[in-house]
Amino acid sequence: MRRLTLLLLTVSALMSLGASAVIAQQIHVVQRGETLYRVSLQYGRSIAEIAQANGLTEPYTLHAGNQLTIPAPGGAPQAPAAPAPPAETQPTGTASYIVLRGESLAIIAAKFNTTYLVLAQLNAIADPNVLHVGQVLQVPAPATTTAPASGTAPPPAEATTRSYTVQRGDSLATIAAQFDTTFFELARMNGIANPDVLKVGQVLTVPGPPEPPPPPPPPEESGSQPPPAAPPPPSTTNTSGFELGGQALSFAHPGHMKNARMTWVKRQVKWHGNESAGNFQHLIDSAHNQGFKVLLSVIGDKGQIAGNPAGFYQSYASFLSGLARGGADAIEVWNEMNIDREWPAGQISGSNYVQMLSAAYNAIKSSNPGTMVISGAPAPTGFFQGCGPGGGDDDCYLRQMAQAGAANYMDCVGVHYNAGIVSPDATSGAPVGSSGHYSWYLPRMMQLYRSFFPSKPLCFTELGYLTGEGIGALPGGFAWASGTTLAQHAAWLAGAVHRLRASGYVRMYIVWNVDATHWGSDPQAGYAIVRPGGGCPACDTLRQAMGG
Repeated sequence: MRRLTLLLLTVSALMSLGASAVIAQQIHVVQRGETLYRVSLQYGRSIAEIAQANGLTEPYTLHAGNQLTIPAPGGAPQAPAAPAPPAETQPTGTASYIVLRGESLAIIAAKFNTTYLVLAQLNAIADPNVLHVGQVLQVPAPATTTAPASGTAPPPAEATTRSYTVQRGDSLATIAAQFDTTFFELARMNGIANPDVLKVGQVLTVPGPPEPPPPPPPPEESGSQPPPAAPPPPSTTNTSGFELGGQALSFAHPGHMKNARMTWVKRQVKWHGNESAGNFQHLIDSAHNQGFKVLLSVIGDKGQIAGNPAGFYQSYASFLSGLARGGADAIEVWNEMNIDREWPAGQISGSNYVQMLSAAYNAIKSSNPGTMVISGAPAPTGFFQGCGPGGGDDDCYLRQMAQAGAANYMDCVGVHYNAGIVSPDATSGAPVGSSGHYSWYLPRMMQLYRSFFPSKPLCFTELGYLTGEGIGALPGGFAWASGTTLAQHAAWLAGAVHRLRASGYVRMYIVWNVDATHWGSDPQAGYAIVRPGGGCPACDTLRQAMGG
């Protein structure tokens, strides 16, 4: 489900001039239909001055409700705070720089004795290779050095590193997830100019101690026994708060769901732009009456986004506010917004989505602070080989979301995993030609999404395994699951409980799905835990995994 946030700018009301004088500034609230040109005329300030004061870059897009700082005449405008660059290149201040024709981020970085990574972070740039002539950037001002005070703590020990060889299907983000770091840090460590270009066999420096030498061979004496294995260290994993649920299309099997120890039901809402939240109150009431918490996954009409993004974002947020007021326990803001099936082609980007997400988050929390806000879950894919306005792979789309501040507007990160054809503990060996891609493997999906939002729990709002056993042959587009049996379907769903729960950072697991009966080009019934005839083998394995 998609969720849109109107990104509100954080601005200063006061600016210092010299030692003590204060320059008065004005705050302008953007009205529907206003442009930066109209605002500049109203206050007698240039477009460049207002853009610089608010950290805006071309193309200058305003949304109704945005707050703009209008700089005072003669005052040096101050840009909003940006994410901090890596500590070793942290500037002591910033200055403004206007991009010239032919310049790249790397060229500008060289002028200011820094790196393109620092500039990308300082300006929240999603794609370091895309700049516009006339764009205003914040760049590091000349740093001042101060001698360390006597008695200060000694410098930290130098971090250890090891080597990693790039495998087929790897990206800088997926490798970063494996070594508990970020793609920014890996690019910096390896001097990578373009973080989206890696070569199979390329050797990277990654954080961590060198790999230990292989253990000595066991003794060969007859009858000798290997030494007992050392006991595992005490677990510090926090498993509190983990809950299980299922996506129900008809909600006809609450008994099976309770038997599986599910406490949540997910229901899909398609909003066409003219219904009130009251039209869907029965979904909330029916869940509560059966003793379930309810997660509403809400999508809208992508055509309405294309026609008027800012207006749609606000209307959609208002609709979600009504659902929260009606008692929705959680709301997933949109669904698979990185593909043109659900977001208008030409406007697909993580930053656009975060505008909707922020508006939704603020509206939901204003109506019901107890409603959990879950970000939409990008479709896991490597189809696009990157990110562009026509569609994007989930790894780079997540990077765009993170750089646009998505973590400020959600309680939980939405994740979809429904292409599993191996055990939930496997990290390689999927029986397909693209077996190197992370999306076939649950642990690698967990690592990837966690790497972009380390401070937020994950919510798997779709997690399922497909089997045609007992139904029929799978259609061509889903032939990859032809070897999956019903027994594996039940065992792997339960195995996912163990893995997600043990991680300590997964909040919710929604099984896709409980009760679908459709069988065709989209074989939803093959994912269902309630099988033809009414049986539910997975209900028993899930109950056992949840502790009986």
